[in-house]
Amino acid sequence: MTSENEILFRHEDPLEKMPIPERERIMGEKLHRLARHAYKNAPAVKERFDKADINPENVHCIKDLEKLPVLRKDELIQLQKSSPPFGGYLAVPIEKLERVFQSPGPINDPERKIWAGTDLTSFGKGQIVMNTWSYHISPGGFMVDQMLRNMGCTVFPAGPGNTDLQLEIMQNLRVSGFVGTPSFLYAIIQKAEKRGLDFKKDFNLKWAMVFGEMGGASLREMFKEKYGIYCLGGDAYATADIGFMAFSCDRNVGMHVSTDVIVEIVNPNTGEVLGPNEVGEVVVTPFDEVYPLIRFGTGDLSTLIIEPCECGRTTPRLPKIMGRSGDAVRVRGMFVHPNQTNEVVSKFPEIASYQLVVTRAQNRDEMTMLIELNYQHLADKDKWLEDLDKSFRDVCKVKFDNLSFVTKGTVPVGAARIIDKRIY
Repeated sequence: MTSENEILFRHEDPLEKMPIPERERIMGEKLHRLARHAYKNAPAVKERFDKADINPENVHCIKDLEKLPVLRKDELIQLQKSSPPFGGYLAVPIEKLERVFQSPGPINDPERKIWAGTDLTSFGKGQIVMNTWSYHISPGGFMVDQMLRNMGCTVFPAGPGNTDLQLEIMQNLRVSGFVGTPSFLYAIIQKAEKRGLDFKKDFNLKWAMVFGEMGGASLREMFKEKYGIYCLGGDAYATADIGFMAFSCDRNVGMHVSTDVIVEIVNPNTGEVLGPNEVGEVVVTPFDEVYPLIRFGTGDLSTLIIEPCECGRTTPRLPKIMGRSGDAVRVRGMFVHPNQTNEVVSKFPEIASYQLVVTRAQNRDEMTMLIELNYQHLADKDKWLEDLDKSFRDVCKVKFDNLSFVTKGTVPVGAARIIDKRIY
């Protein structure tokens, strides 16, 4: 049976250990088919190709697409507003879609195919696994849910938040696996300890699949050493727009790029492709004929390691996500975009200006909202704060931890709406 360390690499893909030239040839053939299909069936793709003077018949490798500008999230948002619901990027009839989600921006996302995982169906038999990714609006919960069920697990769809209830469920159901962000698992453990429980003895949690946050390595190590929780596969990389793109192997020396996508590292200002070990924006082309986001800019910063790994895979690796190049910031596994925060604030005429400040304390992301008011006094301050908090959670899918009223002029004119001050 596949070792626990290899669970995140869920199937034996022959491309992963193939000599690099042969794999690139096959990936080129897949890209050629994708380009032809997308050009024929997705109007927005045809427009981009024509504007860049690219003939899909001549696309045989990623270098053939270098003239194609990177597709930015902000551009996709505007396209979807002008040509709803998918901005001209849907390449199949809409009745073929089973689900539609929405990611921060907002951006509408058709549900993507999820790995079948036939060789690991015995791994999770008899194990109840708590999935704390959101099942509401965004695709994360469903993506992970399908993956876990393909592994043979019995899934409890917990979703995020409410640590008290999560703790009770984990204890009562004798949950053996957890999936979510490392900071949320740590919050649940801390809640148990505050109740005087011994988490290692009083609970049945044996393994966790935790990802979605920078700086999670220290928590994974602590889960193993202090609580006996084995963290499968180290780290993983996914976005709502693309799905899973990279996974750690048992060597934990970077995340292997999936053979279901092509990843480039580009200069975020110019779109120029950078060389190995140079830091730039992660740009992804998924082999997806339903929603072909060719050369899609994630806004995440990283670099590519091209040397084969000791595990035997020859696929390139992303060592880690090193930050963001765009305006959106990932907080506790969810992206928060200025478009969303502006939408919230527009509903409250009392706010003259604002800024979100993201910090990290005790292995947890914290978000403080600084607010300058137009008025000196609020008629019903408690009700106003309650409405603001609810609106922020409804739109951004994550809540701010603190709110601070500041004097006018504290937030500089033209300052970024979100400031990331986290240090890892």
